Amino acid sequence: MIYFDAAATTFQKPPAVRRAVVRAMETMSSPGRGNYQSAALAAETLYACREEISALFGLEDPENVVFTSNATHALNIAIHSLVPPGGRVVISGYEHNAVTRPLHAIPNLRIHVVNTPLFDQTAMVQGFRELVTEGTDAVICTHVSNVFGYILPVSEIARLCRERGVPLIVDASQSAGSVPIHMGELGADFVAMPGHKGLYGPQGTGILLCASAGKPLLCGGTGSNSKEQSMPDFLPDRMEAGTHNMPGVAGLLEGIRFVRRVGVEAIGHHGWQLKEQLRRGLAGDRRFRVFGTEEPHLQAGVLSLVPTETDSETFCQAMAEAGFALRGGFHCAPYAHQTAGTFAGGTVRFSVSAFNTGGEVESFLQRLRQ
Repeated sequence: MIYFDAAATTFQKPPAVRRAVVRAMETMSSPGRGNYQSAALAAETLYACREEISALFGLEDPENVVFTSNATHALNIAIHSLVPPGGRVVISGYEHNAVTRPLHAIPNLRIHVVNTPLFDQTAMVQGFRELVTEGTDAVICTHVSNVFGYILPVSEIARLCRERGVPLIVDASQSAGSVPIHMGELGADFVAMPGHKGLYGPQGTGILLCASAGKPLLCGGTGSNSKEQSMPDFLPDRMEAGTHNMPGVAGLLEGIRFVRRVGVEAIGHHGWQLKEQLRRGLAGDRRFRVFGTEEPHLQAGVLSLVPTETDSETFCQAMAEAGFALRGGFHCAPYAHQTAGTFAGGTVRFSVSAFNTGGEVESFLQRLRQ
């Protein structure tokens, strides 16, 4: 199988990730719950992972790294911390259901959507400038569209939020590990991401980078302030109720070390090159409507296609039978399809990781020619 669905999960992992998961299951118990060797080793691994994350994302204090079960969990914490019932939020027209469903669950919330064309960053910034007004409780913006690979102008949006004193939540699910993010320079209040995509960690891991402590989504044991019936008021304990997923964290640590060793820019450029190879290979093929641009600052290693002779899911099933893993449909992001005009049937999504090759893309193109 040739795997082109890294935007869902990076299937190929560095070998060190698997070894770390197994080693954690064999040697680690719960961090912060004992002074014996297996607990101490878990605590050391947990903190080492916080340090690696801080170094990768420009965060001064490793204690401001909160571990979650996935990006959805992290986004729910951030949204719960900033957005009250009856409040007002501004979001982009490319948000994932991990953002929009928690928002729609908040009673009487006013949601304002910046709907602007694909790959038009100027229009996007202007749209936020018009809608981020007094009384806005939060701005939420994805960094890279999971459907189209569109790199949104998050730095400019963050600057606007700072000027107007509005908190910002960034969904870095598709950018973490392939597009540079510096928490200090960005100035966002929260940046959420999964561990199992561009950070090459196991499923069931996620990260929330916090500028300050928010409201805990879950309450329970933390191994600290155990006499008190309220959650600790300091990070990361305030946000990390319950036992940590130590096999996941240990694997994530090795995934992040891989990303830092190879380099975020190098991984991102590799993905863009493979996306460009496919985009150019499909030029002039009337069987597909292709949503892409040659500008590297506008699109990551994700390309969406709309087949003109069949529907997206039937196409992906045929490709799966031919040995290619792609994803068809709506990709949990109906807002993005409404904005880009693909809501009728969704798209076929091609997405790559550091482990894909130009030869694999050429094999896919040859299969399409057949």
